[in-house]
Amino acid sequence: MRKMLMAATVASMIGQFNMNNIRILQELGYEVDVACDFTDNSFWTEERIEKFKSQLKNRKVRYYQIDFSRAPVEFKKHKKSYEQVLRLMSKNNYEFVHCHTPIASVICRMAAHKLQVKCIYTAHGFHFYKGSPLKNWLLFYPIERALSRWTDVLITINREDFNIAKNKFHAKKVEYIAGVGIDRSKFSDNFTDTEQKRKELGVKNTDIMLLSVGELSVRKNHELVVRTLKKLNNPHLKYFICGEGELRQYLTDLIHQLGLRKQVRLLGYRTDVSDLCRSSDLFVFPSRQEGLPVALMEAIASKTPVVCSRIRGNTDLVQEYLFANDSVESLQNVLKPIVTGRDQLHERTRDAVERNFEGLAAFEIGNVSNNMSNIYKNMHLET
Repeated sequence: MRKMLMAATVASMIGQFNMNNIRILQELGYEVDVACDFTDNSFWTEERIEKFKSQLKNRKVRYYQIDFSRAPVEFKKHKKSYEQVLRLMSKNNYEFVHCHTPIASVICRMAAHKLQVKCIYTAHGFHFYKGSPLKNWLLFYPIERALSRWTDVLITINREDFNIAKNKFHAKKVEYIAGVGIDRSKFSDNFTDTEQKRKELGVKNTDIMLLSVGELSVRKNHELVVRTLKKLNNPHLKYFICGEGELRQYLTDLIHQLGLRKQVRLLGYRTDVSDLCRSSDLFVFPSRQEGLPVALMEAIASKTPVVCSRIRGNTDLVQEYLFANDSVESLQNVLKPIVTGRDQLHERTRDAVERNFEGLAAFEIGNVSNNMSNIYKNMHLET
C-alpha cells in the first residue's frame, strides 16, 4: 500500500484542520501516518489529545511523537526533531509528505529534500503579511522563500498569501485552496433551542449576547473587546469567550479590574460552539492575524451577524462591519450604532448576514475536497 506522512507541530492542527484530508487520502488508497508533538498542550488539553489519539487509532492511522518546538530560536530542539523526522521518513518509505505549521514544515521540507521525497506544504497564514511587524518579514520571509525551492506544491488559503507565493516564491506549483471548507447546511439547518441556551448562560431576553471563539492569546486579541465594553458602558451587553490559552489569568484579572464580571465570561473549551453561535446576537472576531478563520466561517454559516478585524483572511470572508484590530475607538464606532437593542441589531445587520452567507458558497467543503483530491492524485502521478 502507498504511504504518506501528515506532519504538524501540534496535534490540534491535524485534528482541527486535516481530518477531511486524511479521509480523502485513505479513500485514494493511502496508508496515512501522522507526526506531531503530542506532549504540547498549549492548544488542547491532555484529555483532548488522548481522545484524538483514539480517533486516529479508530481510523487506522499510525501516529508518531516528534519533539517539535514552536519557538524559532530553540535550535537544539529543532536539530533533534529534524533527526527524528529523518529517521521516520527513512524507515517508512513515504510517497510524499504533507506538512503544516511553519517550524514543522521547515524541518519536514529539509528532511524530504535530503531523502528526495515529494512534499506538499499548506501555509495556514504566513507570519509576514500587510501590517505585520518588520521582524516577521526579516525572519520568516527569507526562510519561506528559500524553502519554497524544496516544495512541490505550496498551498495557500487566502488571496494575499497566494499572490506573494505565486509572484515571489519558487515552489513547483502554488495552489489556492479555500481553507478546510465549510458545510453551510450543517450550521444553518440545525435546530437549536436558543432560548434555553441563553437561559443556561444567564442571558435575558433584553440582553445582547456577544460571542468570540478562539484561544486566549495575544493573537486572538480578546482584550480589545473587553476594553471596548468598558467604554460602551452598556449593562445589557453580555460577552462570552470560548477557548483556552495562556492569557486566561490575565483576562480574568482584567475583567475584574474593569468591573465587568457580570458582563464578560470565559467559557473555556466548548463542544457546543455552533449552538452558541446561533444563540448569540453578534459574533465578534478581533484577531490580529489569521490565515482563513474557521471560527468566523462557522459564525457566518450559522447566519449570526458578525463584526471582525480588518485583516487578511477575515476580509476574504467579510466586507462590512470591519474595525482596526489595535483600536478600541474603531471597534466602539462599529458596535455603538448596532447594539442599541436586540431587534435593532438584527434589523440593521440582516442584509449583511445574507451577503456573508451567500459569499460563503465559494468555501463549501465539497469544492475544497475536490481540489485537495486532485492535488493528491497529481502527487501520485508525478512520483
